[in-house]
Amino acid sequence: MVRKKLIRKAVIDLGTNTFNLLIVDLGDNTFELVHTEKEGVALGMGGINDGILASEAFNRGIATLSRFIDKCKNLGVNEVTAIGTSALRSAANASEFLSAALELGINIEIVSGLREAELIYKGVKWSYNFSTPGVIMDIGGGSTEFIFADSNGMTDIVSLNVGVSRIYQQFECSDPVSENDIQVIENWLEERADGFFDGKNSDLLIGASGSFETFYELIHQEPFPEKVKSVEVPFEELMESLEMIIRSTQKDRDKNPFIIPIRKKMAPIAAIKTRWVIQKLNVKRVMISPFSLKEGAI
Repeated sequence: MVRKKLIRKAVIDLGTNTFNLLIVDLGDNTFELVHTEKEGVALGMGGINDGILASEAFNRGIATLSRFIDKCKNLGVNEVTAIGTSALRSAANASEFLSAALELGINIEIVSGLREAELIYKGVKWSYNFSTPGVIMDIGGGSTEFIFADSNGMTDIVSLNVGVSRIYQQFECSDPVSENDIQVIENWLEERADGFFDGKNSDLLIGASGSFETFYELIHQEPFPEKVKSVEVPFEELMESLEMIIRSTQKDRDKNPFIIPIRKKMAPIAAIKTRWVIQKLNVKRVMISPFSLKEGAI
């Protein structure tokens, strides 16, 4: 039998905070990891709430894409898929960014929030089979996606413009955040959710990589494991870790080696939002998937 030749494929996920590069050798029903890396670009910083890419963020994004495409060429990639999300969806000057990327040979597809949610679901499915129903939460800088799913597939999805970068730039919080700050953010989340969570419950929350990997590392004081299956975290320890992050100062987070630089400023917001969702849905268990949008796009 002649083995089918693998296709070397790259996916670039242009997130509002982080750009992710994934390179794999793709088979019929599996893939082998070749290379992965992330860059804290902060594409939405300085402009996302005004519907524009600030010039500094624009330049950081293009510089990162230039480096990513060089890596793809060096590793012999056959096909590149680039996906733009919330920051590009809402930017009046997104077309200029797409043109600059095209000069590098990168054709960016800007996806809708619901398409983003579908790709996240497909990514998480690589690591969890939904034999027990659950809700996926993907904490982004510009948006946050929620996907309710069971063994038959997705049952409800939403993409809300409640990303951590939007919140960080919307409100001037104290350091550490005050009880009033927390209440203001939770009220804002409630308003933006527009009743989506009303009457919904889920025993299981599945965090899609990103901030959830940071939560894992803070609990276990070690890097998130390099595996292809979702990992359950001790629930009480997770809740304690969320409280610790919420009460931490910027100085505390700057010294913490398990919080990557792009998350040091916004970690309390991610923790507040996660705790709010857990309470809203009466969550009893939390798993973390190492996969998200970029694996879904594979």
